[in-house]
Amino acid sequence: MRAPTRLVIKIIGYSPDTSAVSVSEDGMELNENADIDTSQVEDQRGSGGGGGGFGGLPIPGGGGLVGIIITVVLALVGGYFGVNQLGGDSGSSTGDNTNITQECADKTTARTKLDCRNVLYVNSIQAFWTEAEPEYFGKQYQPAKTVLFSNRVSTGCGAADSGVGPFYCPADDRVYIDLTFYQVLAKQLGAPGEFAQPYVLAHEYGHHIQDLLGTEAKMRAAQKGGSEAEQNLQSVKLELQADCYAGVWAHHATETKSKSGQPIFKSLTDSDIQEGLDTAKQIGDDTLQKQSGGTVNPAEFTHGTSADRQKWFKAGFDSGDPAKSCDTFADGSVVQGD
Repeated sequence: MRAPTRLVIKIIGYSPDTSAVSVSEDGMELNENADIDTSQVEDQRGSGGGGGGFGGLPIPGGGGLVGIIITVVLALVGGYFGVNQLGGDSGSSTGDNTNITQECADKTTARTKLDCRNVLYVNSIQAFWTEAEPEYFGKQYQPAKTVLFSNRVSTGCGAADSGVGPFYCPADDRVYIDLTFYQVLAKQLGAPGEFAQPYVLAHEYGHHIQDLLGTEAKMRAAQKGGSEAEQNLQSVKLELQADCYAGVWAHHATETKSKSGQPIFKSLTDSDIQEGLDTAKQIGDDTLQKQSGGTVNPAEFTHGTSADRQKWFKAGFDSGDPAKSCDTFADGSVVQGD
């Protein structure tokens, strides 16, 4: 009997609802010879390693998003936070990478593990922007670590828990993620494809690029004095641009190399890109509002409609040029609720 899917078999420590996972035999393949640079992540999960551990995130039972989860996901899927926007005390914790470094040292098993694959995704995304930011924007790229946490974390933008989903904090130049978020994507949001994972990370690093280029600061200035709907539209433009940047990375993903010069990806297929588009669809503001049982209110959108998120991810992927194809702030490029 044929194995059911990549995620169930290939990813140790990750068990999505198999009825919600599509079968793909020819999806993206990571290079077993690429070295895994765990120095680009900071493991703050206590015990570390072990496939990510899914104990921390409050996932509702039964068949749907309810209560606080949908409220949080509506506001914060693929988020970006300014200083103290998260609430609580600002600060930072330190991680211990001993376990994840040991876990990912064995090349014969590393690519089967959720932790190690996500480190490789980070390696690929940063390898791309190290070359691309100078090429397309004339500025030097500054690396940003990804912090793996469980339950709660202290950041330069305030304290956060797992319920906020992945986010980028410009105050400390870090991407934060509790890997249990992928379980929410698969089981609650209907995006079980493996490519959903690098898509999420590439989106967050898109926010890092916006921070480095000053785009986020300009957006915040443009929000001042505007109505709530006008402020939300600025947020939508920022988020859609991050989606576009994620698509640009996907265009170039198979060109990225590890520190030793080995390609990180062996292949990236049309089915993978479709998984990215499917993920974008499932986390659009309108789709999430409908799934929560409420009415669709464009004035409350903060990340963009499903159609817009797909459109801008595809625009970045099709062109591979972030300077030419990702200007979501141009007049008329994005209309709230379009």
